[in-house]
Amino acid sequence: MDVQRKLAILADAAKYDASCASSGTEKRDSQGGKGLGSTAPGMGICHSYAPDGRCISLLKVLLTNACAYDCLYCVNRASSNVPRARFTIDEVVQLTLDFYRRNYIEGLFLSSGIIRSADYTMEQIVEVARRLREEHHFRGYIHLKTIPEADDALIAKAGRYADRLSINIEMPEETSLAQLAPEKDVRAIRRTMGRLRLRLDEATEAKAEARKQPSRAKPPRFAPAGQSTQMIVGADSATDQTILDTSANLYGSYNLKRVYYSAFSPIPDSSRALPLQAPPLVREHRLYQADWLMRFYGFDAGEIIDPAAGMLSLEMDPKLAWALRHRERFPLDVNRASREELLRIPGFGRKAVNRIIDTRRYSAIRAADLAKLHIPRNKALPFIVLPDHRPPTHLLDGARLAERFQPKAQQLGFGF
Repeated sequence: MDVQRKLAILADAAKYDASCASSGTEKRDSQGGKGLGSTAPGMGICHSYAPDGRCISLLKVLLTNACAYDCLYCVNRASSNVPRARFTIDEVVQLTLDFYRRNYIEGLFLSSGIIRSADYTMEQIVEVARRLREEHHFRGYIHLKTIPEADDALIAKAGRYADRLSINIEMPEETSLAQLAPEKDVRAIRRTMGRLRLRLDEATEAKAEARKQPSRAKPPRFAPAGQSTQMIVGADSATDQTILDTSANLYGSYNLKRVYYSAFSPIPDSSRALPLQAPPLVREHRLYQADWLMRFYGFDAGEIIDPAAGMLSLEMDPKLAWALRHRERFPLDVNRASREELLRIPGFGRKAVNRIIDTRRYSAIRAADLAKLHIPRNKALPFIVLPDHRPPTHLLDGARLAERFQPKAQQLGFGF
């Protein structure tokens, strides 16, 4: 099979893994004619949006889609009838270099089905990264998928060459993983996440010590962009509350950079244990919005969703839904409210809140200033008090106010 055909098969097979973004890595540039590639902004190509807003392009492929595991939700499972292919190490290395030289990509995202064993598969993945870094001086972004059952020495070696490592937990509940992916062990996944966190913490401490003592040798790098994971949404009966609780636990226990949510997609010849239809894509989007609230807006996992429902509203973003359920907390005086309170006002993003706090030291914020702060007036005005604005009494009733916020296309954004 020629490389082009392999690329078509293995790039398509990799599209179900959402956990690839390059924010948070070290900035490296090709200087003095040494090295190839840079992590600075500047068939198999994945366009992803990093958390910092950059659109990045990665060569996103599997080493092979032939897998010894038979995970029921996976199109590449052992019992699947899909065409199979396998790259050699040299082919992946050369594809990455060729794509980079043509300015098609900024880096590589590499995963794989399980070949022979977890250790053998991890060895192959790490060798691709090693050759790129050491033999070709590739300085672009590298994200490697980690095999949880692999030897710890291989995981440590992967961290030397990769910018980010990821281990997919796949299911929010242990019982679901046992049912749908019997070869996978959630305890092994969490053990590996724990070992990664320990190594990442050690690397961070070593960097801090090196800054205090510049004469000391530079500490060895270890996955400077941290670790991430992915959960499949809609393949089991887990509620959105269960998913967010699991995410909150992962963030707290393993200091993950990101939890990615991937809506289940029905696959050919699927098991009867799986749903026949995919969940609404907007559900995946609402989970990302709720995740954003947990990471950047001070919300706890247990307060975002209506306890009686257990699911996020598909009709409106989760911050707006929360504000409507807690109408007694509003309206807030923008010129007096704390940062924590401002972050909970619908339409108020983090940058806008920072500008408000800076500006109100010298002058009062008025209604006309909302446009300058890129705050949607219609969304924010019912929840705030300004020197020249106070919401009418009839808008203080939560039920009536909810009628104003019927589903609108613009609510699919992250305009918190």
